[in-house]
Amino acid sequence: MRLLISLVVGLVFAAAPLFATDAENTLVIKVSGENTGIIEIELLPEIAPQHTQRLKRLAREGLYNNVVFHRVIPGFMAQTGDVKHGKRVNFDPRYAGTGGSTMPDLPAEFSDINYDAGVVGMARSQNPNSANSQFFIMFAEGSFLNGQYTVVGRVSMGLDVVNNIKKGDRTANGAVQNPDYMEWVKVKADTE
Repeated sequence: MRLLISLVVGLVFAAAPLFATDAENTLVIKVSGENTGIIEIELLPEIAPQHTQRLKRLAREGLYNNVVFHRVIPGFMAQTGDVKHGKRVNFDPRYAGTGGSTMPDLPAEFSDINYDAGVVGMARSQNPNSANSQFFIMFAEGSFLNGQYTVVGRVSMGLDVVNNIKKGDRTANGAVQNPDYMEWVKVKADTE
């Protein structure tokens, strides 16, 4: 009987989600454009504390509001978060993806978390310590990114919304004409 109880308890803990729900560490994103809906992202302060704090700060300061999904590659990922060149008003796709916030770049916080569908990673340049404000959400598994990009969270609600974000041209590195955008981004604790 003890063995049975031990097995049941072990299975319960093994089945518990890696990403626990915590309103202070959950981003809520209202997507607008051709696709509309709400996405919730559970952030990982225990895995990527500096990146988690950065995303929350940018959200709280309203800097992610009206930022487009400028690079969306079918079967791979949707990228957003260019708070300098990615605003919907006066959007110029030639510069999208080249900007960030005025805050300093962050050092890498790599982990062994696998890049599966719904995982959120920080975009960066060739320099591993150059993530700033841009992030991407995976449409599918991408283990070739493991250990090379900081995992900052995982979609906990609205994966269907993510999957319906307007796709870009694969031959143009995912550039999107009239892209969907983040109408607003908030920390869930601030909405309760």
